[in-house]
Amino acid sequence: MTEPNALPVTVVQDRTLRVKIIDACGLACTFCHNEGTPVTTDNIGRPAGQFTGAPGRSGRVSIYLATNGAGFLPERISADEDFALALAAVRGSLPTTEVHFTGGEPTLHPELPQLVRIARRIGLTVGLTSNGENGAAVLPECAAAGLDRINLSVFGTTPEELAAVQAPRLASSKLAQRKLDALAATIDSASRHGVKVSANIVIPDHDHVARVLRVIEEHGRAVTVRMLVNLEDDGTSLAAMREVVDRLGAVPVRRIVTAGASDQRIRYRLPDGRTLYAKSIRPVRLPDTCAGCRFDEERDCQEGYYGVRMYRARNGPFMIGVCIQRMDLCLTLGEFVMSRRCAEVRTFREEETARLTALYASASAMR
Repeated sequence: MTEPNALPVTVVQDRTLRVKIIDACGLACTFCHNEGTPVTTDNIGRPAGQFTGAPGRSGRVSIYLATNGAGFLPERISADEDFALALAAVRGSLPTTEVHFTGGEPTLHPELPQLVRIARRIGLTVGLTSNGENGAAVLPECAAAGLDRINLSVFGTTPEELAAVQAPRLASSKLAQRKLDALAATIDSASRHGVKVSANIVIPDHDHVARVLRVIEEHGRAVTVRMLVNLEDDGTSLAAMREVVDRLGAVPVRRIVTAGASDQRIRYRLPDGRTLYAKSIRPVRLPDTCAGCRFDEERDCQEGYYGVRMYRARNGPFMIGVCIQRMDLCLTLGEFVMSRRCAEVRTFREEETARLTALYASASAMR
């Protein structure tokens, strides 16, 4: 893997709002962070402070919940005027060009096309992250409503691989095969209806190299593959990425850095002209909000400052968060748009964009 500093760099400013539109999910992955929130169905009736992220009746987990101070249960966001006003309020306080729907599993939302339509109506590009379990059923209407792209989280390419990362009640190869068939149908539906498709694959170590190579072989014509570094990487994840790149003969062509958030990626060109991305985390912190945080050590803060997220509290207001490991930092939407934290995010985006643009322009001139 070519050193990132040797590549030309594109700096893009973070202008995305991630919105958790639903908590339900048909998988029960053992590593799920569930956007930092409790699994609602397993925590109904529990007061804040007693939420659990351990597997309940659903078998699902929320891995940061024991320490992140989450104070509300998420509920499904309705496709109504309240949602439109919430999006408009965020966009009015922070430059926002894209909304990205998350969950849970967004394709299980019964009003997903209507949510897409609302976001498009106020001028936002719309994407979503999905495991693909229900995409074939809803993507045609979502595409007609204006859905731009879908990022598919691929946890396995064989029934055995997918079953191995599920809670015991879902660890069935037969069920896993149905989920993989649904994923393939989602890819086909998205391609036929003009929705851009990428496959996100976390690659923790060498044992996952073959899985990435299979995805590229099976779906590479319709899907852009994005390898993601494991958030708990101790070097083995990056080494595995290098192995994939070397085995494919991929040539690095550009580094893309998101100013104002921790996302960065390297774009590769495969010998047949297809594109492959390797995505990793920059050690980005909000200057004031993250100062003195108990997770601010290099190995404790796993996602860095990744961007702004919106939730709807069960029987309550819209909430805005800036960290899935520090859900105690969440504010109500009304509080956030008037807060110093909102101003901090806005200023941080602008200042980092200017700094990184100047930095890489200077580095390019010196080469």
